[in-house]
Amino acid sequence: MRLHGYFRSTASYRVRIALNLKGLGYEPVSHHLRKGEQRAPRYLAINPQGLVPALELGGGAVLTQSLAICEYLDEIAPDPALLPADPVARAHVRAFAQAIACDIHPVQNLKVLDRLRGLGLDEDAVNGWARATIEDGLDACDRLIAEHAGRFCFGDAVTLADICLVPQLVNARRFGADLRWPRLLAIEAACLALPAFSDAAPERQADAE
Repeated sequence: MRLHGYFRSTASYRVRIALNLKGLGYEPVSHHLRKGEQRAPRYLAINPQGLVPALELGGGAVLTQSLAICEYLDEIAPDPALLPADPVARAHVRAFAQAIACDIHPVQNLKVLDRLRGLGLDEDAVNGWARATIEDGLDACDRLIAEHAGRFCFGDAVTLADICLVPQLVNARRFGADLRWPRLLAIEAACLALPAFSDAAPERQADAE
C-alpha cells in the first residue's frame, strides 16, 4: 500500500494511526500542501479532489477520505477493532469522529483559510476563525463523551473517535486554542503513550519540517 499524505495533514495523521494500530506496512508518499503539490495533474489523476490522504491498494484501487480509509482498514484487519460491535455504541463513536472530520476540520483546513485570505482577511482574523472553530467544536466533543468513562473517548479501548481526536488537538495548539478540556487532554496523553499514535505524530514523519 502507498499512503499519499503530508506530515502536517491531520487527515493523513488519522490514517497513519490506523495503519499502525493494525500493524499494516505502507509506503509514504508526501505531497507538500503549502506548495500546492496536491493540485499537480499527476496527483489529481489519483485523487480528483486534490486532497490528502489517498491510499493506493494493490491492483490499482485508490481509497480517499480518511474515515472511509480507516473503516476499510478495520474491515480487512479487524483486530484491534476501531468500532464497537454494539450498534448504539458504534453510532456514538462514528458521531464523535464525524464531528471532528466533517464539522471542525473542514472549516479550518488550508483550503478554507486560503479562501479567507483571498477575501481580504488578515492573518489575525484567519487564525481567529480557525481558533474559534476548533474551540467551539471541541467544546461539543467534550460534552459528547461526558457520560463515557475510561482511558479513551469511549471506554478502555481505542476507537475511531480517538484516532480523530489526537490530530485535532495538534491543530488546536497550532492555532493557539484555549485547551480547556482536561478529559480530552487526558485521553490524548493515554493515546500518545501507545507507539501506534506516537510513531504517527507529524514531527516523526520523514517529510517533517
